[in-house]
Amino acid sequence: MVQTDDDWLSSRAPAEFTLNTSLLPEVLTAYRTAHGLTQSDLAKIIGIDQSYLSKIVKGDRKVFDVEQLLRIATQLDIHPEELGISRSILEPVTPPAATALVGQVDGVHESQSSWTTARRWLNRQRGELARAATGLYSEEARIGNAPFLALKSWMPARPLALSDIALTWSEEVAPIPVTGTEPEVHGVLPLRAPGRRFTRYTTAIKYLDPPALFENRSSYRMLGCNLRDPNPSMTFTLGTYFDKLDVSEAVAHELSTSPSFRSGTPTADWGELPLRGLIGNPFDLSRRALMPAIETLTIRRPDSGDPTFLLHWRDPHKVATAGGIYGLIPAGEFQPSTIATRDRENDFDLWKNMVREYAEEVLGEPERDGSQAQPLDYDAWPFYAQITAGLRDGSVAAYCLGVGMDALTLTATILTVVVFDSSTFDSLFHDAVEVNPEGVLTATAGSSTVTDGLPFTESTIHRLLTDEPMASPGACILDRAWRLRDHLLH
Repeated sequence: MVQTDDDWLSSRAPAEFTLNTSLLPEVLTAYRTAHGLTQSDLAKIIGIDQSYLSKIVKGDRKVFDVEQLLRIATQLDIHPEELGISRSILEPVTPPAATALVGQVDGVHESQSSWTTARRWLNRQRGELARAATGLYSEEARIGNAPFLALKSWMPARPLALSDIALTWSEEVAPIPVTGTEPEVHGVLPLRAPGRRFTRYTTAIKYLDPPALFENRSSYRMLGCNLRDPNPSMTFTLGTYFDKLDVSEAVAHELSTSPSFRSGTPTADWGELPLRGLIGNPFDLSRRALMPAIETLTIRRPDSGDPTFLLHWRDPHKVATAGGIYGLIPAGEFQPSTIATRDRENDFDLWKNMVREYAEEVLGEPERDGSQAQPLDYDAWPFYAQITAGLRDGSVAAYCLGVGMDALTLTATILTVVVFDSSTFDSLFHDAVEVNPEGVLTATAGSSTVTDGLPFTESTIHRLLTDEPMASPGACILDRAWRLRDHLLH
């Protein structure tokens, strides 16, 4: 009997394949212990009910579903063989005799090669793709001149002090209907073996085109946002980074390979975009996992002359998304510094997240990446104490300009600005690095140091927004910051 892709998704391992089901409880217990997780934490990370996880760990429930095991391996960022899946299951192909190869095409190789080529082309065309995707949505949802979308309630009329935004936590979250595993995604998933596609976009990235930085870390998932309310607030729960990428990168890939975009006049046609159509209203946060990043415009305000700001070029060989283009710095996922439950309260703070990114991306400190169980002691961290003291004495000011969504990937970014008096800035960042794990800091020609940055002037911003490959979140921040400069630089 011929087994179709849909059959495989719901099938159990065929009897002739080797599947050691006894390893899963041991691996899950060891992972939870090593990372300081509660059983509830681990259940959320791998996307199953806690009571079901408890039965697996106790040995009362065996998992024979290969696809479920592969998904667990992906979520925990471990190799499937550690869960007892033999290589024969991952690649159940017996090489034919040499004479049988004459005139034949390796369909798996062709599928994977085509996918890799398409993904690299996608990364080179993100700007144009985002502009085409913008046309799919109403003008009321568009923000300024950047290919960026937002609800009115997400965008305050003027900069909000970061400390004025209340963050709330929710434990009661319903399952989401769009996870990046639906039939609508099959068109952008390559084959991993004859008749069997990769089940998730992130798994294809990991095995076929892995960047230097690609780990599935716990992240904060946004459930609600109202920054126009007299008491501005944002609501979150816990998710993972790959939950985000499985949908966002797949929906971008879908548009990049659509006939209308590949035509002489690149456009976007809903009829060619089944996954985007399945998502529907991008602002319905109950339909998919939306894990926002935080991107920050860093402005140095001198005693005289033009302010300057930091710019970053993202190396496509080092990052999973938005490679080969300019962005602001720092920028990073809104996520805990560790994966232990006790750190939710310790790390659930926009400013703390931003300070960690300053230390990592500008100063080159080791990344506090969420993979350890030891909580970060902010009070004992000299850099955090110094930069936070600036907030109190007025030499540092931190603002939120809103929350927006990239039209291409439908990923969200919290748009922030931090303004430093020059003396405080120079004291904090005199040891800044030029090259970091994600790319290179950029400065004007003739600058004495990389932190000289670029002039915060109309001509510089216009050039970046019109003539340079600029990521849409950074473009939106620059555009809004220039319009609101009197509020930011007073």
